[in-house]
Amino acid sequence: MAFGITRQQLTEWKKQVRRGEIAYLTHYWIDERFPGITTVTKVGCCDLDKLRAWCRRHRLNPQYIHMHEKYPHFDLIGPRQKQILMEEQLWDHIRRFKL
Repeated sequence: MAFGITRQQLTEWKKQVRRGEIAYLTHYWIDERFPGITTVTKVGCCDLDKLRAWCRRHRLNPQYIHMHEKYPHFDLIGPRQKQILMEEQLWDHIRRFKL
């Protein structure tokens, strides 16, 4: 279940993904499979070569890309989420979600 984002933020993320940009969307998230994890950052891009390169640059396995038909994305959670947000200088995501 996702919460903590506006429809406008989601719409903008979708537009960026469809344009072939690397797009970041962080939101609160609860999933019983991941106890203690309360946020996820979806890193999306419809240009799969670009998204795979992004994964490799951050030492992530591109096999874990969610191959959504319109919005392929990689889910960042846990310590790697904050580390990569810092590397990408996405300070607003870190502050807003108190990562």
